[in-house]
Amino acid sequence: MVTVVYPGTFDPITHGHTDLVRRASGLFDKVIVGVAANAGKQPVCNVDERKKLAETVLQDIHNVEVVTFDILLVEFVQQQNASVVLRGLRAVSDFEYEFQLAGMNRKLAPEIETIFLTPAEKYTFISSSLIREVAKLGGDVSEFVHPAVVEALNTKFCN
Repeated sequence: MVTVVYPGTFDPITHGHTDLVRRASGLFDKVIVGVAANAGKQPVCNVDERKKLAETVLQDIHNVEVVTFDILLVEFVQQQNASVVLRGLRAVSDFEYEFQLAGMNRKLAPEIETIFLTPAEKYTFISSSLIREVAKLGGDVSEFVHPAVVEALNTKFCN
């Protein structure tokens, strides 16, 4: 059984993230969506809220589990008995950073492989930070995120 970990802050989870999870679920026996606490990024939603939103958005995919973590990624991957890390690449600009991360992870845990997937073209411009910005300014993000995420963002920014 091959388990992949798809780590991220998921603040919030977008259709681009969901697209990658759905496709990974067809490639791997188990997909663990690792929601990083990542307090350094000052997320809009706390880690428990982000986990709950991810569970709601991904509930129809049978081989997906959502787990929070606040440790080194390679340690989390090992704890989950996974052997692969999935990272998404939207544009060439993502590649340099992701390449550095993959290199560091390989140095720390050579038994863990990193693979990259690109989202469907219609999602390549979507990022969580852009979604947060548009929502914060009162824009409609319903085309880019699940209705539960729209509701959560409206609660955060409109109250």
